[in-house]
Amino acid sequence: MSEDEDEDSGAKGAAADAAKGERIARRLARAGLCSRREAERWIVAGRVSVDGEKLTTPAFLVTESSRIVVDGKPLPQAERTRLWRYHKPAGLMTTHRDPQNRTTLFERLPADMPRVVSVGRLDINSEGLLLLTNDGALARRLELPANGWQRRYRVRVHGKPEPEKLVALERGVTVEGVRYGSIRAVLDRQQGANAWLTIGLNEGRNREVRKVMAHLGLSVTRLIRISYGPFQLGLLEPGEVDEVPARVIKEQLGGPSGGKKKRRGSSDEAEP
Repeated sequence: MSEDEDEDSGAKGAAADAAKGERIARRLARAGLCSRREAERWIVAGRVSVDGEKLTTPAFLVTESSRIVVDGKPLPQAERTRLWRYHKPAGLMTTHRDPQNRTTLFERLPADMPRVVSVGRLDINSEGLLLLTNDGALARRLELPANGWQRRYRVRVHGKPEPEKLVALERGVTVEGVRYGSIRAVLDRQQGANAWLTIGLNEGRNREVRKVMAHLGLSVTRLIRISYGPFQLGLLEPGEVDEVPARVIKEQLGGPSGGKKKRRGSSDEAEP
């Protein structure tokens, strides 16, 4: 999910790395060959050479002039950073491989899409907006709570929410020893034994919405993420993918690889 390092220290580290070069595992991932973790395994296995020398550790920086070879073949040129909005249907796993062989969303993506990773996750029963990118570093940057990007959800619960308890969530809440930050929950309508809420939060901890609702005595029966920072689900149909234009990425993130983002008051929710 999101990383613990603060944005300023991360930005300084990224700037220093940029001056020296780029980590070899990230370069392989950006070329679309594999994930960064897979790249690290390939390097340890002796499958990667740089400027004629076989690497034995992933702790290696490369530059644009480096000649990188994988399994005897030159590394393809890295793709430009790209970002997509995806409407995840319920019933799909947000993972590339599932030990239980359940269907993953990556198996359902269009065949012409490059290898992508998700920005955060939605659990198997959750639906709605999921951002996908071909740049793992961008994915991690977008997950940082320090960005101040809110995630927003439409949530159906079984039970009758108590208005004063919903208001109290704005001060944060502790559930089973875990402290959650401010959560804005608004009752949209009550329909018999069920109610619809709009919930907004910034941290996006694992199953946060479901755990907090259960703490209030409410059972979540449907959860739909409708926005992530400035990016909206909009009219995307379940299973549909829509690429974010490069100019929008630059406007929202400050650069093609996610430089310092503009802080905009966005209506978004965190991962459930």
